[in-house]
Amino acid sequence: MTSWTLGIIGGSGLYAMDVLEDAEWVGVDTPWGPPSDELLMGRLLGVKCVFLPRHKRGHSLAPATINYRANIDALKRAGCTDIVAVSAIGSLREELPPGHFVVVDQFIDRTVGRASSFFGTGFVAHVSMADPVCSRLSALVAAAAEAAGAPVARRGTYLAIDGPQFSSRAESGLYRNWGCDVIGMTAMPEAKLAREAELPYALLGMVTDYDCWKESGEVVDVETIIAQLNANADAARLTIELLAKSLPSERAPSPIDHALDAAIITAENARDPEMRIKLRAITERHFAGRD
Repeated sequence: MTSWTLGIIGGSGLYAMDVLEDAEWVGVDTPWGPPSDELLMGRLLGVKCVFLPRHKRGHSLAPATINYRANIDALKRAGCTDIVAVSAIGSLREELPPGHFVVVDQFIDRTVGRASSFFGTGFVAHVSMADPVCSRLSALVAAAAEAAGAPVARRGTYLAIDGPQFSSRAESGLYRNWGCDVIGMTAMPEAKLAREAELPYALLGMVTDYDCWKESGEVVDVETIIAQLNANADAARLTIELLAKSLPSERAPSPIDHALDAAIITAENARDPEMRIKLRAITERHFAGRD
């Protein structure tokens, strides 16, 4: 049993967590380059929290230019035990209108060109993404969002696209036919990297629009999204506060804490020394005291 250190990745419209006590912005270096921003470290109702604005304060980072590896590595180095990501999403379902929250449980990744793994040539690992989120953490997040008064769907399939453009009508209709429920630009490779870092991950999606699939001819525009983000932001902050309040005083182990146990395939004597150094924070549990 250990204590919780909750990593919070803030998406569009959530660039700060004013409720954190003894909060301090701290710079963190990673071998993958700089994360999106400094980390805001503090406490919330006695729970250690580390907040990172995914798009940087002021929203100057586009989805495809975010350094996802650096973000997850920085949160791991900061001692996070679990990650809750907050994201703006479009809805592909009539029953998920703007203002609805969705606790995502599955992903379809249509992004290209993003670095999607910490591992590679010289040090290979294959983690399972069959169940890409932490069911325990997701249930806690859903309950907190409901307690905050938000309408919540406790599951949903997230279609990840590169952006920064929104979908065409043909694409939006295709994604609906695939069985996707919501669409966004940032959950991948974020969720994959969290799994490689052995960090349980949950995603709280805030619906801002209906994408462009509806026959009424509605289209997505930034003005509409910003207005809905502002309406959602207070509920999102209250959700995080109620989540912290609901966490058990001691954190029981999660199977995700050991996601690399059966994933590393490169023989120890064949591992690239430079890769081993870069992977220090991610694989520290496996090689502690052996470097």
